[in-house]
Amino acid sequence: MRLKGLLQLLSAFVLVFMLIRPALAVEPVYSDFFGKAIQGYDPVAYFTERKPVEGSKQYKYEWNDATWYFSSSKNKSAFIDNPEKYAPQYGGYCAWAVSQGYTAKIDPSAWYIHDDKLYLNYNKSIQAKWQRNVPENIAKADASWPSLLAN
Repeated sequence: MRLKGLLQLLSAFVLVFMLIRPALAVEPVYSDFFGKAIQGYDPVAYFTERKPVEGSKQYKYEWNDATWYFSSSKNKSAFIDNPEKYAPQYGGYCAWAVSQGYTAKIDPSAWYIHDDKLYLNYNKSIQAKWQRNVPENIAKADASWPSLLAN
């Protein structure tokens, strides 16, 4: 009888795990509860204005299962024409975390452009770690990113 109860408990655990497993998968783009990529900040503005600029509901665009916000129609058009150029690396997850083999949310004010690519970090302290050796951290993150998506 004890074995039967244990088996039922184990079966229930497996069922629950199978149901929540998809929710634990890493999405290709980090977005908040409302589906906003990079917390509603304009990805193009990092390149054109060299600072984080909040986007507007007036200029939004669905791409890669996330909603991207822009501060102007010009920026929205630039993104639509070439999203890979402006979208942050590693789906907008913290670049340092990805280089360490996991994902983490970001602070839109902790950003860095290297070789015309946007990298975001968890906070400014983590950003300082990232910037100590950007090429090595990019190599590590590039190597770990595909496997993080597969999980």
